[in-house]
Amino acid sequence: MVSLYSQVCRQCSQLITNRYSTSFSMGIKVFDEKFRSPIYAIYGFVRFADEIVDTFHEHPKAKLLERFREDTYRAVEERISLNPVLHSFQEVVREYHIEMELVDAFLDSMEMDLHFNRYEDNMYKQYIYGSAEVVGLMCLRVFCEGNDAMYQSLKAPACSLGSAFQKINFLRDMKSDFNERGRVYFPGVDFTNFTQEDKLAIEADIKKDFDDAYLGIIQLPKGVRFGVYLAYVYYTNLFQKIKLAPVKQVKEERIRVNDSRKLMLLFSSAVRNSLNLL
Repeated sequence: MVSLYSQVCRQCSQLITNRYSTSFSMGIKVFDEKFRSPIYAIYGFVRFADEIVDTFHEHPKAKLLERFREDTYRAVEERISLNPVLHSFQEVVREYHIEMELVDAFLDSMEMDLHFNRYEDNMYKQYIYGSAEVVGLMCLRVFCEGNDAMYQSLKAPACSLGSAFQKINFLRDMKSDFNERGRVYFPGVDFTNFTQEDKLAIEADIKKDFDDAYLGIIQLPKGVRFGVYLAYVYYTNLFQKIKLAPVKQVKEERIRVNDSRKLMLLFSSAVRNSLNLL
């Protein structure tokens, strides 16, 4: 039986997810119940690490991230932490045999944001893998529940989905990334001279990721397929809005899908799921 302490820790991770991301929260809520808590735990972990490098400007971010890394290792080794996010995360790492290589790759990417603000091709690929693709792989370990053959067959599509989500985030947040943090993630792109040709090339890359990812989504276990598909639908709709927007708008505002539209997408996706049309 899960202890009261562990329950409270997982509820903390759920609260973090709900407060930070309406899109992912909606997707998780339609998972079978057994999958919700571990995915909340993963999201809480990656969200707090990201907060360190993106938000805590008045604090020693490098020291905080290093401490977070050390505390993560300690939590997994000792099977407990007084940090509720790390406690719930270590339980999931141990229960679903999430490789520490994935955790390391994620934290390495967060550390890259402390030292770099331009990402050329090799660094860009490394950053995308560590910041997004490995998060999809952590979730996939949960979805597969120990079925390693299934995990291996779905690794590539899971990476593609994480990659697509992250690249859309980069497009959506171009202005704040550049103005607030001096960052430009896309290789060879100059924010001050971002062109239609640049935008079209990035969009073609994202479309390929989405096409590859969909082939994996439809093979996911039934208990999570609809939830992952729903996140895919939200992001493909955001992608369409960005594609239709002129370069000037992408550079000057954060394009988003409003809540009423998300509810409509939830309803239409639920109908497709009920009719086995995914």
